Amino acid sequence: MSDPIVYGFPRSTYVNIVRLILTHKDVAYSFHDLEPVMGKAEHLALHPFNRVPVLRHGDFTVYETSAIASYVDEAFAGPSLTPKDVRLRARMNQWISAVNSYYYPYMIYHVSHERLVFPELGIASDENVVAHALPKIETGLAVIERELSHGEDYLLGADLTLADFFMLPSTFSFSLTEEGRAMYPRFPAFCRWRERMENLATTRKLRAMLPPRAPIAHAREWATSHRPRYGTAA
Repeated sequence: MSDPIVYGFPRSTYVNIVRLILTHKDVAYSFHDLEPVMGKAEHLALHPFNRVPVLRHGDFTVYETSAIASYVDEAFAGPSLTPKDVRLRARMNQWISAVNSYYYPYMIYHVSHERLVFPELGIASDENVVAHALPKIETGLAVIERELSHGEDYLLGADLTLADFFMLPSTFSFSLTEEGRAMYPRFPAFCRWRERMENLATTRKLRAMLPPRAPIAHAREWATSHRPRYGTAA
């Protein structure tokens, strides 16, 4: 069977989750940049909900990051990133759900978009969106800090799992913002986890593969299509 293809755009948080997992398992794959056709027929034929990533492996196509991650971990050789123990698997899936529900929405959808993505396109930040997110991000970081405060290397303990690779890209993007740089030092166990993750051979290899950061052209539509809206910040 041919090597899998990852469809998306290079700066997508969720695309990079999939690419980290493939890289860690040493799976050869190709990347197809959908930036020029985002939201158009070619893209929607792959993902009817107008999102990324999408994985194609031979005659099999699957979208949604959790589904892709599980497929990659089971379908390919290399170190397993899913615990065998049923309770540890539940904890892993709890972290993945938390990334989807609490970390990504506020770190990326709120702050990183307002501080990085929109200004690169000449769109002013909405301070109300940022202000709404910061207390929720602090709560999320406090949860990670508590979990890692007993000296664990990774989110589930001694072993690296899918949960760590789900968490890493959101925390990386938030680290590029002024708010992230100010907030992170207050959570030393979390910072040690981040340093450990950023120094993995997997992470370094993927970072070296990525193109230089460039504006996300199709993100201009996000400012009107699904930007959060809040009233005056307190």
